[in-house]
Amino acid sequence: MSDLRKTALALFSAAVERADPARALRQQLAQAPLAPVPDGGRSLILAVGKAAIPMMREALDHIPERRAALVVTNPENLCDLPGAKVMAGSHPVPDEASATAGRAVMDFLAQAAPQDRVIALISGGGSALMVAPAPGLTLADKSEVGRLLLASGLEINEMNLIRQQLSDLKGGGLLRHAAPAAVTAYILSDVIGDDLRAIASGPTVSPIGTKAEARAVMERAAIWADAPEAVRAHLSLPDDDVALPEAENILIGSNRHSLSAMKDAASGWEAQIVSDHLTGDVAEAAQTVLDAASNAPSDKPVALIFGGETTVRLNGTGVGGRNQELALRVARLGAERLSGDWLFLSGGTDGRDGPTDAAGGIVGPDTWQAIRDAGQDPEALLANNDSYAALKAADALVMTGGTGTNVADVQVFLRKAD
Repeated sequence: MSDLRKTALALFSAAVERADPARALRQQLAQAPLAPVPDGGRSLILAVGKAAIPMMREALDHIPERRAALVVTNPENLCDLPGAKVMAGSHPVPDEASATAGRAVMDFLAQAAPQDRVIALISGGGSALMVAPAPGLTLADKSEVGRLLLASGLEINEMNLIRQQLSDLKGGGLLRHAAPAAVTAYILSDVIGDDLRAIASGPTVSPIGTKAEARAVMERAAIWADAPEAVRAHLSLPDDDVALPEAENILIGSNRHSLSAMKDAASGWEAQIVSDHLTGDVAEAAQTVLDAASNAPSDKPVALIFGGETTVRLNGTGVGGRNQELALRVARLGAERLSGDWLFLSGGTDGRDGPTDAAGGIVGPDTWQAIRDAGQDPEALLANNDSYAALKAADALVMTGGTGTNVADVQVFLRKAD
């Protein structure tokens, strides 16, 4: 299985490399250079998200002096960057560091004058890394809602609909703080379908929905009654009908680009992109993968490529992430339904899956038994959402460290010819 493992990891690397934020921004600025700043003005460059450091580094190479720069990223990617102030928030659950970053962003934007321009470099993770509770709410209120959302099984767009309505920066809020300066945003998408309103909860675009719609989603997910009283009161208020300032929003990279790179890198394999929308509960996603694998030709080596962002309904107290649990579920089903030499990898392109140091999992026909051979009960671990411990026991974790980018998750199923 070592050759299959090597191939799968190479394809995952191709996906990450294609999502390199510096290269994506460099290509965009080469195609459409920034116009000069008006006389007396300067550039205020703000980078927020897991790819903020490389995006800011590239931007500073293209934007002349008379500028100020602020970076908010995750702790794993934190480093010094000459010419910019760099801060770290917390992900996936925001904490006081995220709130401090949110205040710093608002203070930074408060400098903006009419002759200035604001350049926003947005990537995935920004929703948690930069937090500014809406008036009447506290960080504790938002954190509690965040905890409820992560355990709810809601899809990312539904989560972002709710997050936007609880924030002073998301859902276009950044534009209000940047006014009257013009805003240009360069966006690296970690959202399937590339809805700009959902990437980092859309700080430079209009919100996904209304307060009433956010409340309806929470009620349907059975988390409304558990939400803090202040949150329920806020979402019961009427919406602000003041029009948002305009912005130029430019998409520079996405999950689909990375899937195409994986296909191109699968030389010698019958490669196909099965789905760029592998979403929903991981149990259903695992069935989707196994169905595709079962229907694939068996007389040639196949590489089935997927992309998306699944969800996990938390029923236990274990540690893991959606990619790890998806891989573990495929290991269980694959051992029952598939024959021959096969391998499945699911990984987050940011290098971090949930609150763990793993990017995801890589499993084959022997993984489920290997967990047992290590003295663990894979069924019990899965029931407790403890996919990290299960995969670690079988040496089936994908460990990359922070990649400096984020275009959601990618998966590949490999099977040799019979």
